[in-house]
Amino acid sequence: MPKYSYKAINETGGRAAGVIEADSPDAVGNILAGRGFIPLKISEQEDSLLPPALALLKDKMVSARAQDLIVFTKQFKTMTKAGVPTLKLLQVLENQTENKKLKKIVGSMTQDITRGESLFNIFKKHPETFSNLYCSMVRAGEASGKLPEVLERLIYIIEHEDKLKSDIKAALTYPVIVVFFLIAAFFILLTLVIPKFVNIFLKSGVEIPVPTKICILMYQFLTGYWYIVAGLIVAVVISMFYYLKTKRGRYALDALMIKIPLLGPMFVKSAMSRFASIFAILQSSGVSALNSLKILAGTVNNSAIAKEFELISDRLEKGRGIAEPLRSAKYFTPMVTNMVAIGEETGNLDEMLEEISDHYDAELEYNIKRLSEAIGPILTIGLAVVVGFFAFSVFLPMWDMVKMVR
Repeated sequence: MPKYSYKAINETGGRAAGVIEADSPDAVGNILAGRGFIPLKISEQEDSLLPPALALLKDKMVSARAQDLIVFTKQFKTMTKAGVPTLKLLQVLENQTENKKLKKIVGSMTQDITRGESLFNIFKKHPETFSNLYCSMVRAGEASGKLPEVLERLIYIIEHEDKLKSDIKAALTYPVIVVFFLIAAFFILLTLVIPKFVNIFLKSGVEIPVPTKICILMYQFLTGYWYIVAGLIVAVVISMFYYLKTKRGRYALDALMIKIPLLGPMFVKSAMSRFASIFAILQSSGVSALNSLKILAGTVNNSAIAKEFELISDRLEKGRGIAEPLRSAKYFTPMVTNMVAIGEETGNLDEMLEEISDHYDAELEYNIKRLSEAIGPILTIGLAVVVGFFAFSVFLPMWDMVKMVR
């Protein structure tokens, strides 16, 4: 279906512009008239001349960020709470949204709502922007008539997870930069510095020490078989890329990540915090325990832990409650299972889940701080090993040359 850009005058007399998918310019005019707009200009958009890969990259570059989604959800909640009709609400958001990707999506949602579709359905059509959790909570709020309250809880989840990602990214930025330059320095020393000294050592007739021999062998292998090395690296990267796209590959990677020292416990605690906070919100929003677990399986961002949610759902269908299936599942700590059991017995499950979430949030923050403190010495040791190795490779034979001269 072709896309048409338009300029129009809205109901308040202001200017409006956007993009609409329709069969013809007349159809665009009818859609605008249905919104109460007066069309000024309607023109068909030309197809992008970019190659598919570059077009995809461009599309990702303008994709909706977490901050854009937070602002959108806050505005949606505020206008819903004020009693603004959904159609008018979406029209206002389309005009105010600055992110091009999100603006296009809201325009499409506006068209869908004029056809009488439910909020859940129009959000579900855009899974790349609105997650399964987002859509499910919208449906729960729509069904219970408490959409503003549900959106308030949803905003908390999005902000909380965005902060967590920012903290982890900030903790890993410095190590990634250092490792990159460490690898670059290794190859520069190996290919440019060492060969010049090796020729001097060989001509002098001194005995070549073991570190220098290792450097010579690595240099010869790298220069003589670089195409094999490059081919192997490319083949491994491509193979891993396609393998990790499979369900089995993703599960293997996620299960491995959980076992990595320092990082593994952080992934588990993050999943426990996510489980507790989202489960509490879904329960208080009127979503059943079984549906909540199915939603959690798609939002936990770890297929190994998600598989456990699926097993818990199967046991839950057999009427075993929530605490009992949690005890037999992997990754769920005794604290989680015991507090859930107490919550079920006392009827305060939501409160207990919030306590679990707060506890693991605090632990996660402490672990991120520990990770930042531990990475410094590890990088220092790595740097010392690389520099020391090349220093011995150069200075040991040089020391022998000095002794020969004496």
